[in-house]
Amino acid sequence: MLSAILALAALAVVFGLILGYAAIRYKVEGDPLVDKIDALLPQTQCGQCTYAGCRPYAEAIAKGEADINQCPPGGETTIIALADLLGKDPKPLNPEHGVEKAKTVAIIDEQICIGCTLCIQACPVDAILGAAKQMHTVIAGECTGCELCVPPCPVECIDMVPIQPTLETWKWPYPQNLPENLTQIVGNRHFQQYEGKPLAKTTSNPVDNNLPAKNSGRGESTTVNTSENTPENSPQDNNQQRSTEGRKPPMEKQA
Repeated sequence: MLSAILALAALAVVFGLILGYAAIRYKVEGDPLVDKIDALLPQTQCGQCTYAGCRPYAEAIAKGEADINQCPPGGETTIIALADLLGKDPKPLNPEHGVEKAKTVAIIDEQICIGCTLCIQACPVDAILGAAKQMHTVIAGECTGCELCVPPCPVECIDMVPIQPTLETWKWPYPQNLPENLTQIVGNRHFQQYEGKPLAKTTSNPVDNNLPAKNSGRGESTTVNTSENTPENSPQDNNQQRSTEGRKPPMEKQA
């Protein structure tokens, strides 16, 4: 019994050494640029870029055989990221390869599915479960929304449904219909006229002459005086005026 255990242990060590040597000796060096490009792609494996998947497309970009604007699922975000990585100018998405759409997931109507398995064969990421003449279903977490399963379906029981945002994927929407002049709203305090560029700070007086200010503890309002200091209105007089305005006269004591 002991000899059999020792023999198996010796074989395991020998084969482990052989595999380790082979992994080092015959290691294929990959292109780090291809890995970086592939990491930026959406990994939908949809083939809209005219390549079999995201990895072949990344290899073509690294070799200069493909442009950076051939990925509709990635859209403008991926194009900008690839342009920054490769030091190129961003380009608009090539309409020959499709248009940018919202992310979707495939849903199979199980009441209509006939179990033909054609969608299983077409799925590039094995996100569909089922068997011949059995009901099929989609693993939503694995589906990339490539839409390759839709054309083969003979009964049209597959629909592409937009993915509902979650707390992890929700983003604040961009503002729409902004006013032409934001200074009318913020009083020219920190912003200048909106022209689609980063808004710069300004040095003008942000206080409006007609802006009411709450009087602390009295429930009444006073008007802030922003006029320039003149000999008639010295800083001391202005401070005294603000401190006395809004106060109620003392009530006379009752006899």
